[in-house]
Amino acid sequence: MSGLTHFNAKGEAHMVDVSEKEITSRVATATGWVRMSTEAFEIISSGRAKKGDVLSVAQLAGIMGAKKTPDLIPLCHPLPIAKVALDLELDAALPGVQISATVKTTGQTGVEMEALTAVSTAALTVYDMIKAVDKTMEIGGIHVTLKDGGKSGRFEAK
Repeated sequence: MSGLTHFNAKGEAHMVDVSEKEITSRVATATGWVRMSTEAFEIISSGRAKKGDVLSVAQLAGIMGAKKTPDLIPLCHPLPIAKVALDLELDAALPGVQISATVKTTGQTGVEMEALTAVSTAALTVYDMIKAVDKTMEIGGIHVTLKDGGKSGRFEAK
């Protein structure tokens, strides 16, 4: 199982031992989007959603999601998260919401999963808050755009 660190020599899933890894500053950014009808987009952008301020609630949900990542993803380590920043931007061309999350820590493993979880949770919250208007919304494009720190160094998506 070379290269797959979450499997032991027998092919069984296990939590990676990071105890020998160096403690370094680490950061990861992930992005994604929610595409929706023009009607749903207009309701969000005009602040008329019945459940409240969609972007603010989704931003808070994304922060909470990042902090709960090890509770959701079985083999993720609990990390001392130093910062979670979410940016939700209305995009009329989509139409919908562009989402970006950056997570920082100082530790022995990276925060890519926390950034991905933040974007996913924010996107699901947008969906939940406006689904009464548009059940055909699409969530997509969720991927890591930046990872820095640790032994493997810096990665930036092209």
